Amino acid sequence: MQHLYLRTCKTPLGNILLAGDDIGLTGLWFEGEKYFPSDLFAQEHRQDHPIFVKTERWLDTYFSGREPGELPPVHMVGTPFQLAVWEVLCHIPYGQTTTYGAIARQIAAQNGLPHMSAQAVGGAVGHNSISIIVPCHRVVGSTGSLTGYAGGIDKKIALLKLEQVDLSGLFVPRKGTAL
Repeated sequence: MQHLYLRTCKTPLGNILLAGDDIGLTGLWFEGEKYFPSDLFAQEHRQDHPIFVKTERWLDTYFSGREPGELPPVHMVGTPFQLAVWEVLCHIPYGQTTTYGAIARQIAAQNGLPHMSAQAVGGAVGHNSISIIVPCHRVVGSTGSLTGYAGGIDKKIALLKLEQVDLSGLFVPRKGTAL
């Protein structure tokens, strides 16, 4: 049986809860975000676990405005569809964005399907439990809408600005899941 460990760390955008097991990082959430796992607090807090040391080093580099390079070990847990979508997220280059539709087309092609729902991809992206490191903030709507970030639209914008993404063609929706 895997042990689950927790650690809270401070970042320029607020506190982040890290969760990990002996395989890798299992979660990274901004405090108070849409899917914040408040039920995890009964787990063991272990400040010195190696996965947290590696993750905080990665985050320090990231928040200094530099591309952090190699990801710390992650242990993504989800459905086969979610895992496929999250794997695609891991390959979105630093400082670039893609769309839910582009990911849907990629997943469809990988599975020999003629079509894949961008909304289904959006659901999987929204339930990514390792934000920033599995960069769901780099996914935007096909029209340039900055929709769908569980951490909040303000944090999505801040992360994209940190990566020096050109925001000129992007916009905040008036209503939707990101607000």
